[in-house]
Amino acid sequence: MQLILASQSPRRKELLGLFHIPFTVRVADIDEAMDPAKAPFDEVARVSCLKAQAIPRQPGDVVIAADTIVVCCDRVLGKPHSEEEAVQMLQLLSGRDHQVMTGVTVLTDGQCHTFTDVTDIHFRPLSEKEIRRYVASGEPMDKAGAYGIQGGAALFAEKMVGDYYNVMGLPVCRLWQVLQQAVPEIMEEMR
Repeated sequence: MQLILASQSPRRKELLGLFHIPFTVRVADIDEAMDPAKAPFDEVARVSCLKAQAIPRQPGDVVIAADTIVVCCDRVLGKPHSEEEAVQMLQLLSGRDHQVMTGVTVLTDGQCHTFTDVTDIHFRPLSEKEIRRYVASGEPMDKAGAYGIQGGAALFAEKMVGDYYNVMGLPVCRLWQVLQQAVPEIMEEMR
């Protein structure tokens, strides 16, 4: 039996490492496009499930997959494709509330356990100079919503309700609970 993380995200790898359970990393190659006619809450869960199902595995293997988006003013913000798009995303988030949604799937031989975790965040108003300096750092370019709460954007978040680690890309407390139910044999060693 192998535990497989279906993500190339260094942040997810670091967070799953908190569990002190051996795991391997495999990257899912899927179309992560979301249907704009459907609720982002449901779509981010659907994408995480597709990622998990795309990973080659042996009987008994357990796959963990996740997908994170930012939702502000009814717009879904994924990873920016350019520095200018990152600037536009941060301008939208400036002085506003938004939600970070992470869909997580734990795939076992018999079942697919999928959930979405939501964290509410409020950014203080940001100046154009702050936004452009942050984007120039390169940090926003591989992150949903064009920011990393664990990095320079920590200076932007005025208020947060929910799981901090969800904003980083993996809601570890809820994942721990799901793993205890889905694969108690792996988790027994941790209790």
